[in-house]
Amino acid sequence: MHTDKAGNKEGKLVISAGLNFATTVAQIIGGILSGSLSLISDALHNLSDTAALVISLFAVKLAKKENTELRTFGYKRAEILAALFNACVLVVVSVYLFKEAFMRLLHPQAVNSLLMLVIASVGLIANIVSVFLLKKHAHEDLNVRAAYVHLFADFLSSIAVIFGAVIIFLSKAYWVDPVLTFIIGIYVLREGYKIIEESIHILMQHVPKGINLKDIQDQIARIEGIKDIHHAHLWSVTERDIHLEAHLNVSRDMPVSQTCLLKNQIEEILKKRFGITHSTLQFEYDSCKGVSLIKT
Repeated sequence: MHTDKAGNKEGKLVISAGLNFATTVAQIIGGILSGSLSLISDALHNLSDTAALVISLFAVKLAKKENTELRTFGYKRAEILAALFNACVLVVVSVYLFKEAFMRLLHPQAVNSLLMLVIASVGLIANIVSVFLLKKHAHEDLNVRAAYVHLFADFLSSIAVIFGAVIIFLSKAYWVDPVLTFIIGIYVLREGYKIIEESIHILMQHVPKGINLKDIQDQIARIEGIKDIHHAHLWSVTERDIHLEAHLNVSRDMPVSQTCLLKNQIEEILKKRFGITHSTLQFEYDSCKGVSLIKT
């Protein structure tokens, strides 16, 4: 990650965190005064957004720390851990909102729809700015994507609250407020689950999605001088930092200088075709017998 790019990301996270904290305070006060559960739920989302943005910012800074002899991968996975934590918070908040919405359906309460509309509109403006700031980085970084989902959920939540405020103002249909809370919660739960799944996939060192080890085997087997590839391990340190280690059986006894040429050729294929950024290749000549692609 380039320093200027990381710095740009950090600045946007700081601005977004400040906007969301200010919006949270306004929405909590407005929600209490208006009696709107959906507005308070929006405030809780915003509060979790602020925490998510602060955690994401901390993870970005931590990931920039240099590798050491004790931590040879540095703190690169701090961003994945932050993404996992933020996604879990999304799920917990959603479950809490489901409970509150259910209770409100059983015991409807009057809502000051005009105040609800004003406060929700302020929240919407802050959400639009924050979503715009982080949209680009959300496509590049799982950590920022988790924070972005928080923000985008709030963007939808604010629109829903505004829509609900108008309906309540016109028809006094107070049941709309908790129903909107259910709808928002379902979306947040779905997005949170997807990020949890992806984070665990990386942390468990599973083969990165979109890469097939058999395809790598086929490509390497076509190279003259390579007999087979075996004992392969393929995993991600982060979304973009993909590693492969494997044994390569050469077809004849050859000097180290020739294996270096083969290594360069293989690394070029791995990078261009599969996006593998780091590989550790062990060359052998009939050293391992009866082996398979994956060591069992």
